[in-house]
Amino acid sequence: MKPFWSEKRLADLTPEEWEALCDGCGRCCLHKLQDDETDEVFYTQVACRFLDLATCRCRAYEQRQQQVPDCLVLTADQPEVLQWMPSTCAYRLLAAGEPLPAWHPLLTGRADSTRKAGIAVSGFAFSEEALSDPDDLQDYVIRWP
Repeated sequence: MKPFWSEKRLADLTPEEWEALCDGCGRCCLHKLQDDETDEVFYTQVACRFLDLATCRCRAYEQRQQQVPDCLVLTADQPEVLQWMPSTCAYRLLAAGEPLPAWHPLLTGRADSTRKAGIAVSGFAFSEEALSDPDDLQDYVIRWP
């Protein structure tokens, strides 16, 4: 029997399957900047105040849209949001017909495999609450290897 993510389209996943695709990296919770001329998206080290930096999980997940109105709530019927997701994101990869990365928890069976692979933001990100001036975001732009 094939795994659910290789048999179904994103739009056909159950809510449980949808949530299981998240690898828990926390990259989607980092503040991003977009170049007005090229539309290129740049990630920063600055995380949403609701991201638990130890677990890389949202502390306000169910209410995130109410707490942070510009939080992207990814759904299968909004493919345009995928451009804001990291290139390692399972949703983005599967939508493009790509396989899950070898370190993904669904493949390894280990919840900590994302962190062990160096993909999780724990260890280098910091909360927006520690940012003295929101206009300084450009000082914290990072490049993924």
